[in-house]
Amino acid sequence: MYRTSSEEETIALGERLARTLPPRGVVLLTGNLGAGKTTLAKGIVKGLGAAPPEEVSSPTFTLIHEYGDPVRVYHVDLYRLDEPAQAETLGLDELFDRDALVLVEWGEKFPRLWPDGTVEVQIRRLNGDEREIAVLSVVRK
Repeated sequence: MYRTSSEEETIALGERLARTLPPRGVVLLTGNLGAGKTTLAKGIVKGLGAAPPEEVSSPTFTLIHEYGDPVRVYHVDLYRLDEPAQAETLGLDELFDRDALVLVEWGEKFPRLWPDGTVEVQIRRLNGDEREIAVLSVVRK
């Protein structure tokens, strides 16, 4: 369990977590609206050397952003989707087969989509800019 007290600390934690994550796999970033999922993603993307934090934004409207050249991180946001069938049309299975890390915001909405070995990072907003962050190893199916 980790705690951060600012956006900068959350990004720094993401950088540290990036070193512990597999270079290929799926990471669900879960938490309420405004919990800090995209902020943590900024740190993870930076920690993997794929892009600086200022280039990382929430893919709420585009649904998927790619970072790195060659692409090393896919950042997916499922907030605007309501049905599993909508998520399935994104070609997520193809992303899972690529040599990249797939970060998924709001992945808890569609638990059956994730492969075995998926990692979940739960983010909970406390007071002000304080966050509580837990990394869970999740086996699906």
